[in-house]
Amino acid sequence: MIVGPEEPGSIPSPLRPEWGTTRPMTNPPGTTRIYVDADACPVKDEIYRVALRHGVPVSVVAGNFIRVPQDPLIERVAAGAGMDAADDWIAERAGPGDVVVTADIPLASRCVKAGADVIAPNGKPFTEESIGMTLAVRNLMTDLRSAGEVTGGPRSFAPRDRSAFLSALDQTLRRIQRRRADQAIASQG
Repeated sequence: MIVGPEEPGSIPSPLRPEWGTTRPMTNPPGTTRIYVDADACPVKDEIYRVALRHGVPVSVVAGNFIRVPQDPLIERVAAGAGMDAADDWIAERAGPGDVVVTADIPLASRCVKAGADVIAPNGKPFTEESIGMTLAVRNLMTDLRSAGEVTGGPRSFAPRDRSAFLSALDQTLRRIQRRRADQAIASQG
């Protein structure tokens, strides 16, 4: 279910207060979209800032209602309460030229296989080269925890993680834009 950004409870955008739409966004071929696995994402505000600067639409996907700024580039998606409803919604739509922001390793794996660029909230990119090992370590840690081992969990989110994320997202969007520009030039020549 898609809920428009100007529904009750929306947060007006300080960057574009005059904008607002309830139309579901679609991604025309050859355009980039940022998909955010939003339920526990600590860098949503940073994503909005970078997306607005680049003019890139954002789909903020959560299992239930989540507040988003009122801006035509930002779409709120309540995917439903199913176990992996938000993950499935993102994985079905993300592809080459898109960016997915998630800490969910199985979702990252699905999106990398679909050709999307995937970044964790700490700025770490998930790539075809790294996702296999990352998924194996995640599965091992899950098995150890289910066997009663205390594994300690991930380290706390720190200000340097926020900075690394901002840099990684900006670099990824620039790389995609350059790749698209090079493809357009090559198709003309």
